[in-house]
Amino acid sequence: MTLDAGGLTLSALLAEPVDRAPRAAVVALHGGGMSAGYFDARAHPDQSLLGLGARLDYTVLAVDRPGYGDSAGVLPEGLGLDEQSARLNAALDDFTRRHDTGAGLVLLAHSYGGKLALTAAAHDREPGPEQQGRRLLGLDVSGLGHRYAAPPEELPDDRGHGHWTRNWGKLRLYPPGTFRESDNLVAPMPVRERAEAPHWPDRFAALAARIRVPVRLTFAEHETWWRHDDTALSDLRNRLAAAPRVVVDRMPGAGHNISLGWAARSYHLRALGFLEECLALRECAPTGR
Repeated sequence: MTLDAGGLTLSALLAEPVDRAPRAAVVALHGGGMSAGYFDARAHPDQSLLGLGARLDYTVLAVDRPGYGDSAGVLPEGLGLDEQSARLNAALDDFTRRHDTGAGLVLLAHSYGGKLALTAAAHDREPGPEQQGRRLLGLDVSGLGHRYAAPPEELPDDRGHGHWTRNWGKLRLYPPGTFRESDNLVAPMPVRERAEAPHWPDRFAALAARIRVPVRLTFAEHETWWRHDDTALSDLRNRLAAAPRVVVDRMPGAGHNISLGWAARSYHLRALGFLEECLALRECAPTGR
């Protein structure tokens, strides 16, 4: 399907429940050098977030971020985070006008997509009465921290988007056929995304204090892009002080690309469980909040 992102056409993958209204909607945002298909991997039947979510009564919308999919030709250099956030918000307005999103939206994002999710949440606006399905319920982000573990010379540059061992980890973490299938999922990382990468630690500090929805962050056991030691995670939580709830989870038997590995189903079920917790917290919140 396609979305109108303020005059820019974004491609997306959509899965909806059959014969019933969705409980809520998951908006999935892929990382750098990937595509929306990251959330609909087919190397193993248990990998697809779209299939699982629809079976469990959620709408799942996986968006090709600006500079990927249908917009790649129009934006060969991509867009920075602020511009991507504005385009994403316009696309979600278009989507919620045309589709039932139940109680609202959760942004489920991976790696660079998590940077976009945090940016969008920091600039989120309270929807009007006619846009209740546009309400942001929470953020679920994997493969993203706030302090790099990789040295500066290994950050994305004009030669690529990072060494493959940091993106994938040990080959045994992925089902047979994953790398053959991934040819359809991998895409060039736009130059403007690569240019912004070194500045993320400072940018996170400015965004984190503005996040006012529940946040869940997942680090793979074999994550090597980001620091996730106790000191780093304590500082990360402290910076998200305005969020009503911050959950930090670890995913055993997983590399950076969690949704393409054997751990995909477990991660997706945990993420949908977090969505259910967001729904429950919303129902029991004191009136007037």
